[in-house]
Amino acid sequence: MHRAAFVPAATILVCALSTGALAQAARTATPQATRTATPTPQAPAAKAKWVAPVKGIATIEVIKGESKRVGADMVTKLQIKNTSSGSIALLRVDEDWFNRSQKAVSADTQRYAKPFNPGEIIEISMRSPVKPDLYISAITFTHANGKVMAKGVKKFQ
Repeated sequence: MHRAAFVPAATILVCALSTGALAQAARTATPQATRTATPTPQAPAAKAKWVAPVKGIATIEVIKGESKRVGADMVTKLQIKNTSSGSIALLRVDEDWFNRSQKAVSADTQRYAKPFNPGEIIEISMRSPVKPDLYISAITFTHANGKVMAKGVKKFQ
C-alpha cells in the first residue's frame, strides 16, 4: 500500500521541480537570442567521397627522391599520385636493393592501407638496411585487385 502512494507523489514532485527549471532556462535563453551580432559562417567541411576501387591495372605517377643513408638504413622518399579513374585499394610498395652482380642484398615493403583516391598525392618512405655492397634499387607497386603501372615524373601536372 505504501508503494502505490509513493509513485504518484514522486511524479508530482518531479513535475513541479522541472517546470521551474524549464522556465528559468527559457528566460536566460531569451537575451542571447536577441543579440544583433551574427557569427561568421564557416565553410562546410568537404564530404568524403567513396570511389569504387580499380580492378586490374591501376596507373600512378611517381617522384622518386634521392636515396640517403640515415644511420643503419638507406632511406628513399617517394611521392605518388593516383592517375587512375578509381581508388587504389591496399597499395603495396616494394624496394629491392641489388649488388653489382645483380643479387638481391636488401629490401623493404611499405603498405598504404587507406583507399588511395584519384588525384590524391601521398608520400611513402622506404627504409632498407644498409649493406656494404648496395649498388642499385628497383621499386615495384601492386594493389589488392591487380598490378600498378608506374610512370616516373619530375613534377605532377
